[in-house]
Amino acid sequence: MTFTVGEIVAERTIHLTRESLVRYAGASGDFNPIHYRDDVAASVGLPGVLAHGMLTMGLASSVVIAALDADTKITDYGVRFTRPVVVDPDAGADVSVLAKVGAVDETSARIDLTVKHADATVLVKAQLRVAI
Repeated sequence: MTFTVGEIVAERTIHLTRESLVRYAGASGDFNPIHYRDDVAASVGLPGVLAHGMLTMGLASSVVIAALDADTKITDYGVRFTRPVVVDPDAGADVSVLAKVGAVDETSARIDLTVKHADATVLVKAQLRVAI
């Protein structure tokens, strides 16, 4: 696969529901009640039930991975969490991911991710590096 700076690698919006959070809690073992109970989230000053940060991070990378050739090697992935994803009990939450090539050298390409929820960036410095 070849990469060109500025090229969009992938773009997708993922819909999360409260069921998504319960399933992720079961898979990850993270049963912190701020991820499924409104009363607990409110009692600690949160605006509502939050998606797990690692779920958001994993979903963002999965959008890119699905667009890459199967033999592509990911050599690094990192993000900084800036805002939570609040998942409404009825409407859920949409997380949008835009993956664009930010840099290319002889051995790798850096893919920059823009990850948003409700028009707010939820991950910054979200970058995935692949071997070429």
